[in-house]
Amino acid sequence: MKFSCEKSVFVSAISVASRAAAAKSAVQSLEGLLIEAGTDLVISGYDLKTGIRATVPADVTESGAIVINAKLFGDIIRKLPDDIVYISVDDRFMIDIKCGMSQFSIMGMSAEEYPDLPVVDYQNSVYMKEQDIKAMISQTNFAVSDNEARPIHTGALFEVDNGILTIVAVDGYRLALRRERVAKTEVGKVDFVVPGTALAEVERIASDSEDLVKITLGSKHIMFTIGSTMLISRRLEGEFLNYRNSIPQASKYSIEADKRAVIDSIERVSLIISDKFKSPVRCVFDDGVLKVSTATTLGRATDECPVDGDGEGLEIGFNNRYILEALKAAPADSVRMQLSTGVSPCVLVPTNDNKNFLYMILPVRLRANEG
Repeated sequence: MKFSCEKSVFVSAISVASRAAAAKSAVQSLEGLLIEAGTDLVISGYDLKTGIRATVPADVTESGAIVINAKLFGDIIRKLPDDIVYISVDDRFMIDIKCGMSQFSIMGMSAEEYPDLPVVDYQNSVYMKEQDIKAMISQTNFAVSDNEARPIHTGALFEVDNGILTIVAVDGYRLALRRERVAKTEVGKVDFVVPGTALAEVERIASDSEDLVKITLGSKHIMFTIGSTMLISRRLEGEFLNYRNSIPQASKYSIEADKRAVIDSIERVSLIISDKFKSPVRCVFDDGVLKVSTATTLGRATDECPVDGDGEGLEIGFNNRYILEALKAAPADSVRMQLSTGVSPCVLVPTNDNKNFLYMILPVRLRANEG
């Protein structure tokens, strides 16, 4: 096996594929990357849950395949001078790496020891702009659950219906929903759940371009094709929360506010909250003003920001991180906060009646000495 490749594109492909390589595994080959030299150079990482395959142009003089420890190989290639990288592998799996005046010889493993990446049995496809799928994942994935007791909620629900893609994530304390029109679809209506860990990698791989991402749905796996990179993930099976029934259909109070102003106020009072000194943020919605406060053993903090609407003194408590993450994720400069009581959910929606996002945060019960 012999090939040469431009260092910059090589490093990029190795970095992407390495995200799917196992950090530690009883199967040593899973800690490695599968390098396949044929018409092009294909680099694969796979941890038995998520697989990433990156293809790069290379000058292949002798085809073949080898498995190389992902961390060591990545560290070596990144440190090489900016030049052409020459790699050759002998029949004893010894890998020679040359670039400029630098040279390494390291041991690899047989490609036969590497598990096959799953084959996605094609059912249908959906196409989204890279910038859209990247934003939608970023604005929902924070609400994916990390509780393995309900595995289905460690992923996000994808729903395609009438040319609209809706992504929903829930973790028992909040709900995040984003909705956008697809660029193209081969199916009228379908839904599936993708692990949050796989979606985090899709977000990292995708750029802010208008190029299309192809989402291929199989019976047990999902494949995202982003340029010359493919990410394959298993589908999560189970019954996802009926989120439509969880969202309040009516509210007593509707408060509109500048998103940045609310974030700034909550962040200021949150300066005395930490993992060690926890306390909810107390929000009081009066006529034209939102008053926020908190108290911990470090002290007490209060702040105010202007709003449109009158909550008639409604008092409600929030986990500061949950409310801040929802506000920061909302793709709008202003938001409408829909509230009813101090113990019912707060729903954030657009002020212009566009239905492209919705965030729901459950309140925290307040005690007399909090805030």
